[in-house]
Amino acid sequence: MKKAKQSRSTGFPKSYLDPSVRPQDDFFHFACGGWLKRNPIPSSKSVWGTFYILRARCWKQIRGLLQELSKQKRLPRGSEAQLIRDLYLSGMDMRTRNKLGIRPLERVFKKIDRIASKADLLAFIEASHKDASPLVWATGVGPDDKKSDTYTTFMWQCGITLPDRDFYLRKDTHFLEIQKKYVRHIERMFKLAGWSPREARASAHKIFDLETKLARISMDKVSARNIDIVYNKKSLKSLQTEMPDVEWKNYLHRIGLSKAKEVVVYQPDYLKKAFRLLSKEDLGSWKAYLYWDALHDAAPFLTAAFEREDFAFFGKVLSGSKTQEPLWERISRRTSGWLGQAVGKLYVKEHFDKRAKKEMDELVDNLFAAYKERIKKLDWMSPTTKKKALLKLSKINRKIGYPRKWRSYRGLKLRPNAHYENIEAMSRYFQRKQFRKLGKKVDKKEWFVAPQIVNAYYSPNFNEIVFPAGILQPPFFDPERDPALNYGAIGTVIGHELTHGFDDEGSKFDGKGNYKNWWTKKDRREFEKRTRRLVDQFNKFTVGELHVNGKLTLGENIADLGGIVIAYDAFQKYLKKHSLPKVGGFTPEQRFFLGLAFVECGMYRKEQARTRVMTDPHSPAKYRINGPYANVTEFYKAFNVRRGDKLYRSPKARIKIW
Repeated sequence: MKKAKQSRSTGFPKSYLDPSVRPQDDFFHFACGGWLKRNPIPSSKSVWGTFYILRARCWKQIRGLLQELSKQKRLPRGSEAQLIRDLYLSGMDMRTRNKLGIRPLERVFKKIDRIASKADLLAFIEASHKDASPLVWATGVGPDDKKSDTYTTFMWQCGITLPDRDFYLRKDTHFLEIQKKYVRHIERMFKLAGWSPREARASAHKIFDLETKLARISMDKVSARNIDIVYNKKSLKSLQTEMPDVEWKNYLHRIGLSKAKEVVVYQPDYLKKAFRLLSKEDLGSWKAYLYWDALHDAAPFLTAAFEREDFAFFGKVLSGSKTQEPLWERISRRTSGWLGQAVGKLYVKEHFDKRAKKEMDELVDNLFAAYKERIKKLDWMSPTTKKKALLKLSKINRKIGYPRKWRSYRGLKLRPNAHYENIEAMSRYFQRKQFRKLGKKVDKKEWFVAPQIVNAYYSPNFNEIVFPAGILQPPFFDPERDPALNYGAIGTVIGHELTHGFDDEGSKFDGKGNYKNWWTKKDRREFEKRTRRLVDQFNKFTVGELHVNGKLTLGENIADLGGIVIAYDAFQKYLKKHSLPKVGGFTPEQRFFLGLAFVECGMYRKEQARTRVMTDPHSPAKYRINGPYANVTEFYKAFNVRRGDKLYRSPKARIKIW
């Protein structure tokens, strides 16, 4: 047995721990209690944690890159450097933004003024869709879920401003207060735009009433993530028969999708009811709604006063932040978001440790091998389904670090003193670029995220896992760190993303990325029986007066549980070849479980916690540790969890899926 490389540092943050908490009762606060006490949420943040500190560090690194570019006076027109510089400068130029005031919206306001009939209203919505501004519903292009190598057209619901339909529909005290503050926010925004107090107040109430009606007909988040419900492919003829309010062939042609022969409508019932609202509701209410949509969407790109008011509601009321983030941070994030791969080239060159990619490849190999063995040993799955599960696993592609072929920004034009116009130009540019893919084969090598993003994901259509450079850093990963922490942290993230291919929704796609059943009926029933038990477990967890939604968070909860056990198996394989000592009094197995907890150390302001529990498919940080750990027998062994401990569940009550 080899000893682990002596050059590795342990990287064990003992100060994170709270020894006053028993790990058998509340592992999250045992592992993170010390960190939580020493790291209060900054006033400009609504959530804070080790994960978010890494993101904050990335934004500072990106700021440095952007500031260097901003000093360069002469850059080739149309070059990526010029685009980055001018987008950044236009956002930072608050003097020009303040001077322009509401003028950037005058053109769209005049168009709304001229609406005199329901036909005019539909024509305005159509023109907005052409300009990449979805109204009432959205239309886009993406891989066909049943033919993932080909692009098709999609339509889906949109139209409400608050985070979820329940923010309009719930009538308990907390949500009634949010609704009142939202109406007052709309009033204040209209006053800033020049409306009289009377006009602003009347418009705000009309808008809230109309958005409430849209919320009432909107599909809930649990249903919206179910591919069995939302995949509704329709020919143009069928679409025209079911929804005759729009000449669909002409509509698609005019917005740039003349090649469309069929459309996948995610929420057909919503669309039908939305057209009734478009027909029956007062035209004045719809015009007020259009003014509000334009103003709300533009607010972050206009004057400091509009930004402050936007923050006062969405930052303070909904999220609980005390102060607004500094301008440099907002604009750095915005520049990185819109020109992600252009900024990513600079980031990778300056900040990415190339060793991370090599070691990640090895870790991923080990996780694949561990997953393969677990599938083979499953006692609840038949050989027929196992064979197809293993085939799908073998076909999962990996993308690590950054793309081999970078995205082109050819033809995009930006200016250093026109921030709102730059945002409009980019919206149209990227939509048209995506629309031109319709009818073409899907490029499975394409990256859809920037390498500086601190995140990872699994794509069911591409059947791939993606780990950008941004996440390949501490606390997730460090080539010089204790392997136990690496396997617990990034190893579990790898296992998590792999398991998304086999969660309640990912498991409905085959190895080619197609929505296609590969299960026997008996095996699917057994799988769903186990997932229902996981739903029941998480439904019992609470955040304030709200319960975690076990159905909304099911996919992530399956992935969390699967990621832990797969990474642990892979770590055991590592330990057979390498000897690791105790560190800080903890065995390698104990440090594995601590490694994952350390990356989840974090907390939310109460407003943000409420919003997230209603809208986020991830469970709160505490339950992403205590929830799955209570199901993992290896955790019981590592920390001697026994009957009577708060995290104890009887062997029969522990859920094993993958």
